[in-house]
Amino acid sequence: MTQELPAYWYSRWMFERGLALIYLIGFIVALNQFIPLLGERGLLPVTRFVREVPFRAAPSLFFFAPTDRAFRAAAWLGILLSCVALSGFAQRHGTLFTVTVWALLWALYLSFVNVGQTFYGFGWESLLLELGFFTIFIGATATPPHAFLNWIYRWTLFRLMFGAGLIKIRGDSCWRDLTCLDYYFETQPMPNPLSWYFHHLPRSVLHGGVAVNHFVELIVPFGFFLPQPFSGIAGIITIAFHLMLIVSGNLSWLNWLTIVVAFTTLDNRWLSWLPISMPSMQPMHIVHRVAIYGLTVVVAVLSIAPTLNMLSSEQMMNTAFNSLQIVNTYGAFGSITRERYEIAIEGTDEETVTDRTVWKEYQFKGKPGDPSHRPPQVAPYHLRLDWLMWFAAMSSAQDYPWFPQLLLKLLEGNAGTLGLLRANPFPDRPPRWIRAQLYLYRFTSADERRATGQWWNRQYVAPYFPVVRLPVRAGKD
Repeated sequence: MTQELPAYWYSRWMFERGLALIYLIGFIVALNQFIPLLGERGLLPVTRFVREVPFRAAPSLFFFAPTDRAFRAAAWLGILLSCVALSGFAQRHGTLFTVTVWALLWALYLSFVNVGQTFYGFGWESLLLELGFFTIFIGATATPPHAFLNWIYRWTLFRLMFGAGLIKIRGDSCWRDLTCLDYYFETQPMPNPLSWYFHHLPRSVLHGGVAVNHFVELIVPFGFFLPQPFSGIAGIITIAFHLMLIVSGNLSWLNWLTIVVAFTTLDNRWLSWLPISMPSMQPMHIVHRVAIYGLTVVVAVLSIAPTLNMLSSEQMMNTAFNSLQIVNTYGAFGSITRERYEIAIEGTDEETVTDRTVWKEYQFKGKPGDPSHRPPQVAPYHLRLDWLMWFAAMSSAQDYPWFPQLLLKLLEGNAGTLGLLRANPFPDRPPRWIRAQLYLYRFTSADERRATGQWWNRQYVAPYFPVVRLPVRAGKD
């Protein structure tokens, strides 16, 4: 087998642009959300984290400067470098420049993830970093794609898809009796405008959808390693599957990034319609070749633990086996929640709380709140606080140390925290008191929606967090 694959030049072009776009979104999210969540006065300050965790356990540039100014500068630099990679400017100016841009993107994003704590504890963060690290070795526009690197990408795609299939078939019984989609569209972390319609599909269609899921995640991945056109067909099936997931919910950039890496299964016959011309290929420098050989050995060694994990009956989901986030294990929705609970944060500006107190509810950008508000389309953008609110509703506030801090910031009227929300019911001054209530949410039926215009029915369940206020200082009201 030849080591140079000019027949995969178009797929590499698509992969690079897609990866750069996801990096761009990730850094925009960091610019908008990192400081209120993890900044010097955030809900889980990085300054505290770097005092308690050694650098070797979570290498990050922010160990040297855990400041809001550094976070903001790194996010802007990441945005700039992402645009350089997305435009193809770096790739047109030689391998060294290309290596530098991709290496800086990986190091900057790793720095955010490794100090991001629970707000960055998602599988798509590790997947972006893993693919980002491999892409440091991809070469310039005129460098022919290398077979070993192409196989590394396909191996990553295999672990991603097959791992997700195994965790399902081993996990919740609803994946085995084909009923998981009876609940998923309603109880997924963040429904989108079409989720209501998917939830009301005939049960036979939903059960067939689970069977299709098993085929795409457990059978199709083996096709990634077949010769063309079979590997391309497997890639197209995977892309179509994830496009369906994209239109049915908000899963951040997980589906988008899977589509990006699936491009590596397609040779030029699938993508030659693109309005770009392939340049004359230049021989790959010997140093570049040796670096790819070294990367291949590293990936082979680091693949032992994820492979054993996939084969284990105690399979873990979305786990990084090293602090550099290279060669991880993946999986999603090993279990499906049957009911949807949501936390409503409410405040009042009344001086005394009584049974007649009027409470006003804070509205979030993505998660369900007002039953009449249509679920938004958010992905591939990622609303980190909204996602964590979904997890918090499954447990108690004691399990989420950031939650009391969130209430404190709202009582203080913190502008950064309020910027994470869709609507502030107290625009003039912060509330006197605040509390959190737990509700059960269900999609309305078609008749209910026609009659009321509401997307959700909600039922009060219990208090989630008691009524609290800021301490009263002497001489102050």
